[in-house]
Amino acid sequence: MAKMWDARFSKTENKRVNDFNSSISFDSRMYKEDITGSMAHATMLGKCGIITKAESDLIVKTLGEIFSDIESGKLLFDPEAEDIHMFVEEVLTSRIGDTGKKLHTGRSRNDQVALDIRLYLRNEICEIRSLVNSLLSVLIDLAEKHTKDVMPGYTHLQRAQPVTFGHYMMAYYQMFMRDDIRLSQTFERTSVSPLGSGALASTTYSIDRQFVADILGLSGVTENSIDSVSDRDFLIELCFDLSVIMMHLSRFSEEIILWCSTEFGYIELDDAFSTGSSIMPQKKNPDIAELVRGKTGRVYGNLMTVLTMMKGLPLAYNKDMQEDKEAVFDSVDNAKICLELFTAMISTMNIKTEKLREAASYGFINATDCADYLVSKGLPFRDAYRVSGKLVAYCIENKTDLESLPLDKYKEFSPLFENDVYEAVNLDNCVNRRTVYGGPAEASVKHQIALAKKYLKNTCICLRTYD
Repeated sequence: MAKMWDARFSKTENKRVNDFNSSISFDSRMYKEDITGSMAHATMLGKCGIITKAESDLIVKTLGEIFSDIESGKLLFDPEAEDIHMFVEEVLTSRIGDTGKKLHTGRSRNDQVALDIRLYLRNEICEIRSLVNSLLSVLIDLAEKHTKDVMPGYTHLQRAQPVTFGHYMMAYYQMFMRDDIRLSQTFERTSVSPLGSGALASTTYSIDRQFVADILGLSGVTENSIDSVSDRDFLIELCFDLSVIMMHLSRFSEEIILWCSTEFGYIELDDAFSTGSSIMPQKKNPDIAELVRGKTGRVYGNLMTVLTMMKGLPLAYNKDMQEDKEAVFDSVDNAKICLELFTAMISTMNIKTEKLREAASYGFINATDCADYLVSKGLPFRDAYRVSGKLVAYCIENKTDLESLPLDKYKEFSPLFENDVYEAVNLDNCVNRRTVYGGPAEASVKHQIALAKKYLKNTCICLRTYD
């Protein structure tokens, strides 16, 4: 197949070079965006009188037909084509002849591919945000159901202080809400049109760049033609955003893996989101959580790929930049399936609240509250801390706990202890006295949930479709 650019060359491209250079195998997924961008460009050329209105209308009509034929499966991608841009243009020209050759007037593949990837990722960001918001909604539901269910909070993976399962879920809510905010900001920086920048120095034709941006629903146009075709910051930002999302999913997955073990026993995963062993019939494995944890490294790798790809490139466009697509496509695909399955997994898991409470009853996670009780009686905190520590040591040695310790034993450690100490070390009271903004008290968690619901209600996610 002849190349659009082969007039300069006296030899046919080596077959291996063609295969190495070709990107149709992966950039064909941008056919919607490529055709949509070309339709907008052709409409603008006709409006500005650069081509006739009749030519513009014919190009737009035929591009629409090509789109329909690809969608229906009537038109298959040519694996010999150099890329999706050349494929569409070659099909267009084969159908309407010389008029099709006018489509590329005032445009380069450099600004064309920059537009395509922006349009494609813009829509993917919306879909990813929709998945993140579904996860946020599930976390709110879980939190709302468990505002009273006490469990141990951890530091260093050691039982530390009492919280509730609802408070724990709202901690993850905060993480994924920040992810949603980051995605919305990346969306805004992605939603500008580079078309009209040409190869790097724009064009001599009197085009209307803003008109094209308006047709495509973009917020504006890029400001510098060189930067327009050499910028991939928005793509790197998305790879970073997805890496952080995967990091958060991986942290949560680690907790799920621990919690569903016999040693913890806090949850049980639904059979639909677990697998068994080929040799041990009793096993119920958290494979979804483990795969999410594993795929996180893959998404990190894609971020490093695009950062490394860009770090030594002079302005403007370089062929190295073709490598951005496989990396970001892979990150998008993996983040989407991980979000979808993880959300379904946690929405169906069984929370064993009695095990949470039992775990909170051991480990002396009310020791700080015991110290705070003495502080309320006038003892300096450091002295109160030492008394509480000695009490814990005694309880460990004698296989008891602070809630069961007799008052006369308490008084051996400090005369300040009275009967009200039992209220102070009661786990429910330990939680609900922590009414500080953002704390684990039931009222505080309910306030967090109310704010979370308000955020979701006010979140606008526009999924753009191409007709």
